[in-house]
Order: sequence, then structure tokens, then C-alpha cells
Amino acid sequence: MSIRSAAWIVSVCVAGLAACNRGPATEDAAQAAPTPTSICEGLASLALPDAKITTASLVPRGGFVPPTSTPPPPGVTAQPSFADVPAFCRVAATLAPTPDSEIKIEVWMPAEAWNGKLVGTGNGGFSGAIGYNVLAPLVTRGYAAAATNTGHDGGPADTAFAVGHPEKLADFGWRAVHEMTVKAKAIVAAHYGTAASRSYWSGCSTGGRQGLKEAQVFPEDYDAIAAGAPANNWVPLVAYGALVQQTNIDANAALPREKLALLKEAAIKECDARDGVTDRVINEPKTCAFDPTKLQCQAGDGADCLTARQVESARKIYRGVVNPRTGTTLFSGPQPGSEPAWAGYQPGVFPIAANYWRDIVMKDPNWDLTTLDFDADLKRAYETETFGLAATEPNLARFVAHGGKLLLWHGMTDGLIPTQSSIDYYNDVITANGADKVKDAVRLFLLPGVDHCRGGEGTYAFDDVAALDAWVEQSRAPDQLTASRPLDGGAQRTRPLCPYPQVARYKGSGNSDDAASFECAAAASR
Repeated sequence: MSIRSAAWIVSVCVAGLAACNRGPATEDAAQAAPTPTSICEGLASLALPDAKITTASLVPRGGFVPPTSTPPPPGVTAQPSFADVPAFCRVAATLAPTPDSEIKIEVWMPAEAWNGKLVGTGNGGFSGAIGYNVLAPLVTRGYAAAATNTGHDGGPADTAFAVGHPEKLADFGWRAVHEMTVKAKAIVAAHYGTAASRSYWSGCSTGGRQGLKEAQVFPEDYDAIAAGAPANNWVPLVAYGALVQQTNIDANAALPREKLALLKEAAIKECDARDGVTDRVINEPKTCAFDPTKLQCQAGDGADCLTARQVESARKIYRGVVNPRTGTTLFSGPQPGSEPAWAGYQPGVFPIAANYWRDIVMKDPNWDLTTLDFDADLKRAYETETFGLAATEPNLARFVAHGGKLLLWHGMTDGLIPTQSSIDYYNDVITANGADKVKDAVRLFLLPGVDHCRGGEGTYAFDDVAALDAWVEQSRAPDQLTASRPLDGGAQRTRPLCPYPQVARYKGSGNSDDAASFECAAAASR
């Protein structure tokens, strides 16, 4: 019996249809091989706990049209073309693990040449949307892929869904991804007649936090997880976002985009060439003691300088979140070169942090961000953070014990989620589990000159799913990865990404746009 014949029978039998008890009158019909369409459409009757299948249809090559216009997730800069996506079985379902849950998921499965593996995909911000952008390329490569709206429909900074709905906030925090994963595995098994041989997770930002949450709480959901720029240290992170926005509310102290660009160019000018290569990338930002005071205007204001108050604003953001009572740093600030990204937290651009404080912590639609107290209000935030948004548990013993692999990565000029948060979490994992126990299971890669999830001056494009696949199948932790970025004229720059705390060091000769001219070596400092 072919896999597809078995899959058709499984899908029908799971639904409890009478066709599973064939008599003589149905024998002739049973001899007819099911078509790909009938196999897929048969999943409409698949019975799953707390779930309702809403769509089960075979999409022909190039035939997918997104039902809604949704913003691309972090790491995806534009809507892809679906014209070359091969035929796939598209299953959509709504999950209701609680009476107030309405978790939408989609599972896409190649009609031909499935590689036997499933990839779960992550979200960005509070975005309540299915990531069609990331499902399509995975299916094109032969993977089955799953995505969720995390239990609500809405934009990346929209927190209104959670007002008066604690279960929906819990769905967003952890439950939706786990439920999606369990149901996706069942749907894949029903469709193909066999379970996926491997399951991987790929996500950045919120998607990175979701991946860490899976490793920490549901360690057997995935064989390997790629967690990029994770928004995992939740309360300090939203305090940082509020700090940046708060700093820019005062018109006399605000840093407009042109001044942010000025800061970045000054930092690059001062620190770029220290690694022996002039490429607009600060290879080791921690060695760059850039002082914005150097840009202070001698008198008044100007396009090529910062006022004294703007200098202080920059210093405040670089410093990070500091408890005003104790002087303790609660969340480290961003690195030099990240400055243009700070504009993301400016009022009216991406007010995710302010919205969270207003709707979830303060529960006051008239709350004023300028009143945020970085001592008392943070205590209040920790007391109300009972919905699983944080993903900071360092004990990964269960995940490692079942063979799990964690690829943690972060751009070093990330101005939305500063890089130090991932370094801190990685160090916590080492301390909690022991370096020897996790040396082949957990790796951190820092991407010089790379902004939030992608973009920036550095090489930001690398295949995290392929890296996971090679790691799992070969049982060998990656010693380096190769990343690229386009250059003017159609050329490509490639560089090695090195496991922390190593950095890519120029060998002293060869094309500096070629990864072969670099090697992984000890960092100058940590």
C-alpha cells in the first residue's frame, strides 16, 4: 500500500466514518487509488481534541492567494511570491483548549516529495496573524510547516485582545504554540500515514521567545529549536521599550531619525576598522567605547551635532534600564551601531511596550507613559506577569536529555531587543546545566552589524533550519555557520558566524567579502 493510500485511510478512519468497515458492496470502490485531492479533503473530518478543522484543500502549484494582507514576521522584509510554491495540502483549524480560546492554526504539507519533517514557525510582537510568508518557502523545500495566530487577530503592537481576557493572554504566552504543535503532528500523521521523523522550530523576536518557551516547558515538542533575538526576559524588555519611548516624548530631548543616523555613523567611524577590515561593521561592539558627547553642539543645535539634552538621551538609552532607587542595571542597553533601530520605539511607530504597560499592567486606558516608575511599577509588572510571557528558565535538562538542540542567535546592532539579553540567558544556561552537559546541545551565535532579526550592515542571511537539520542528523554541534548579505551591483558578502564567545577574525589576506578569508577565534573581550 502506498503512503498516500494509507494516509487516506488513516484520515477517514480517524474521523470514525463508516468507510472503515467496508463490506462486499464497497470493495470495488476501495480498489480505486485515492487522489491527492481526496487525501487532503478527507482531513476535513479529522477528529482532534478541542479542535475544529475549518479548511482542508489541495492547493495547486502557484494557486495560493493569502486570505488577508498581513505584515511579514521578523526577519522577512517583503511579501514573497507564491507563484512557484508547489502543490500542497492546506489545513486550517481553530483550537479551543479553554472556553475563551480561539487559536487559529494552519498546517501546510507538500503534495509530493515531503522530506518527512515538520517545522513550527514563530510570530513577531503581539501579532495575531498566520505567517504565510514563512510557510511558503518551507513547503517549497519539502517540509511540512505550521503557524498560528497565537489565539487572536491583531497587529504587532496591539494588546487590546488581552483586556479582560486572561486566557487569551495565556494562549499568546505559551498555550497556542504548544497546542499548534500537538495538532500539527497529528494532522501530518493523518495525511501521510506516518509521523514526522523530525520536528524543528524556527522563529525570531516573539518567535525566539516562543522557541525558548517550548524548550523550557514542553521539551519534547521539538527535536531542535532556532531562537533568534528572543523577547524572553519580558518585564525588563518592556521596561526598556518604555524607556526609549519615554526618552523621545520630550521634544527638547528627543532623538529624531537624522540624529540617530548621526550617532551610528560616528560610532562606525570610531570603531569599524579595529578588526583590520573597514566594512562599516563593528565586529566587537563591547570594545567600542563610543561616547556621544563627542557629537555635542558647541552652541545651539545643528544638523551635524546633538544638543546637550540629546547627548544625555543617547547615554540614557545606551545605559539601559536602571532601578532609580538602587542603581542596579535591570536590562542592558543596546550596542553602538544600533541607533537607527531606536526609532522603532518612538511614539506612534511601534508602541508595543507602552500598550503592554497601559492595558496589561496598569489596566488604565488613560495611563500616561511618562509616569512609569522603574522601581515600583516594575514590581507591579512582575506581580501581574502570570501568563507565561517570560521564557527565562535556564534549566534545560529535560530538553537536552531527549536529544534536543538549541541554536540561539542575535544581531549585535539590535536596537529593539539589545543583544546582551541573549548573552545573559546563554550564560545562565551554562551555569544551571553545566558547560559539559550542554556543549553539544546549546550554541549561541552573535551576528556583528545585524539589526533586529535581519538587516543592518552585517551579514544577516543564514539558513537556520538547515543548520538545525545538519546538527540533528549528524549529531555534531556547529563550529560555525555562514551568513551573507547583498552588496551593490549584485555581489554578495559572506562571513562566518562563530559560536559565542568566539568572533570571526580576518586572516590578514584575501577578499574581505569572502567567508574563506576569516576564521573563528577568541574574542578580544566579553
